[in-house]
Amino acid sequence: MKTELKRVCVKPYDKDRFEVVLDYVFVLPSFKGLIPKGFKTDGASIPRFFWSLFPPYKSEYFSACVIHDYLCEKANSRKDYKLADLALKEAMLLLGCSKFKSFVFYHACNTFHFLKCIFKSITRS
Repeated sequence: MKTELKRVCVKPYDKDRFEVVLDYVFVLPSFKGLIPKGFKTDGASIPRFFWSLFPPYKSEYFSACVIHDYLCEKANSRKDYKLADLALKEAMLLLGCSKFKSFVFYHACNTFHFLKCIFKSITRS
């Protein structure tokens, strides 16, 4: 039996931002959680240069991006970011995104978070 991921329900909040209007429960192969009503997101945080290839608000992967944003907001360590990036990949696949697109998003986020954690550790020293 194939697992499905429901879509998140949002409303526009501000320019390029959305607010979750109903508590959003998600179940992924390696993680499950709840995003509370009122959580604010910008969708996929993709550099504007790439928007023609990967629009930040595309419904195909928007719910996965909301999960990722929520988990990243709660992240306190490299391990937390790894979990958020894995959740993004799993959610994209459950939503029917191609393996290639899921691979690109996962590795882009994972690389960014790796560099972010290194930079943070350097600036703390």
